[in-house]
Amino acid sequence: MILFDGKTYESSEQDRLLTELEKKIPETLAKKQLSPEVVIEAVECLRNDLLEGKFDELLASFPADVVDTYKAQAEVLLSKEHLHKKLETELGNTFEYTTGYIKGFNQIKVRKMPLGVLFHIAAGNMDFLPAYSLAEGLMTGNINILKLPSADNGLSLKLIMQLIEYRPELTDYIYVFDTSSSDIQGMRKMADLSNAVSVWGSDMAIEAVRGLAPTGVKIIEWGQKLGFCYITRLNEVEDADKELEGLAKHIAQTKQLLCSSCQVIYLDTSDMEELKAFGRRFLPILENAVNGNKTEEIGVRARDTLVSYTQRLKAYLGEEEKHDNVLRGRSCSVIISSDSELELSPMMCNVLVKPLPRENIGKVLYAGRFHLQTAGLICPKEDREHLAELFTQCGLIRVTKAADMSAYFPGECHDGEYALSRYVRIVNVEV
Repeated sequence: MILFDGKTYESSEQDRLLTELEKKIPETLAKKQLSPEVVIEAVECLRNDLLEGKFDELLASFPADVVDTYKAQAEVLLSKEHLHKKLETELGNTFEYTTGYIKGFNQIKVRKMPLGVLFHIAAGNMDFLPAYSLAEGLMTGNINILKLPSADNGLSLKLIMQLIEYRPELTDYIYVFDTSSSDIQGMRKMADLSNAVSVWGSDMAIEAVRGLAPTGVKIIEWGQKLGFCYITRLNEVEDADKELEGLAKHIAQTKQLLCSSCQVIYLDTSDMEELKAFGRRFLPILENAVNGNKTEEIGVRARDTLVSYTQRLKAYLGEEEKHDNVLRGRSCSVIISSDSELELSPMMCNVLVKPLPRENIGKVLYAGRFHLQTAGLICPKEDREHLAELFTQCGLIRVTKAADMSAYFPGECHDGEYALSRYVRIVNVEV
């Protein structure tokens, strides 16, 4: 399904509509710039209707506790107050100013302007990400072309259509296509129409986008990142079991599908027996968390089962040969490995456990520097500040408690950058 001019069309209409869009874009760019206030008002309307239960039927496929979490987050993150704060944090509190007088030079007016046309290639590993990415493009005044991920269940399109219903002025700034990633010609046409491509996805996906985007189009990468948990002096940690339960719940809830999810649990040791002892201790905790986070929704269960069995098949084909010991539980596993490489786990509650003595942290993180994002810490309180400083010096973007690795904190950046600042350009006009 395609959303174009505020109306829906069949996917077969894509070529015709893209040709029409090429004519519409210059007309829209010549209009008065879209005000962020229009977008903020539409988003707050969406927030209010969500909290009043208008979209409960659309959210019926999610577990009840997940829906409650989404609503609690939406109450804050989609409020006018937070969105204004986001604008101020990411773009500063002045969209336009005039430089002071400097002898021998004329003054200039400095203005923040939209890039023009943003082509969003959204990933499907986070609910609501396509709609949220598009909203960020709207807040910066851009025309937005959104390619939905293949895993999208139609929820994104419905939410975006609601934004247009609240504020029809958004119609000329929103175009949504359900284009397949294999449709290179269609995606190249969208890139040709754009000033920038905002791509969420794997290294392979980003490489593919670099190949299809014409010279001059800005590539805004939100690439694949890896999260890990670092544990040191566990026997001295206050409420250690509670900390491990929080980590296990995080793994069970995210199924390790997010960039911030825990892929590897590092222990501050080089002793393999200590790793195996930890694995035996952690497995029943993880198994209990997985059992407590099962969903009754048949589609989600089918997807999870398929991914899990695919990973198990890969293991049988020898892809886990490098691992020294695999402790299997019901619907989860703890995989003991003697190397310290930061890598993607088999996911779906199958976590890697590896040695990483503190003196080797810099070496290991430098090797994985292109994929660093989140570190969760389980350590005595007196070690936390030093470890946080060490990890951020070595390239980590986020340092949290183990239970909060995928939690969102109002005002935080994404992958070390603010999205809104990447969606604007700076214009100088001589006074």
